[in-house]
Amino acid sequence: MILDKNTKEKPKITYPTKWGFKIIGKDKDKVEAAIKDIMGDKEHICNFSNTSKNGKFNSFNAECEVKSQEERDQLYKAFNEHDDINYVI
Repeated sequence: MILDKNTKEKPKITYPTKWGFKIIGKDKDKVEAAIKDIMGDKEHICNFSNTSKNGKFNSFNAECEVKSQEERDQLYKAFNEHDDINYVI
């Protein structure tokens, strides 16, 4: 399914499901530490992805199983509000 401005309905997501986040920040070590801190004891995978062309930003792919939309939203909010994380996709 392609999601764009013409999509009338949200896709149906069946939980639990694996969910991935792209986490972007300036300090590579601090971003990785923030991901581990937010995930806590939750089983997850965190891999370094890329450094921006000018070296200003570093990105990571973080994946875990989420049991509900609420849990997914809580993780997104925690990443988004963390001081060492600039962007969450």
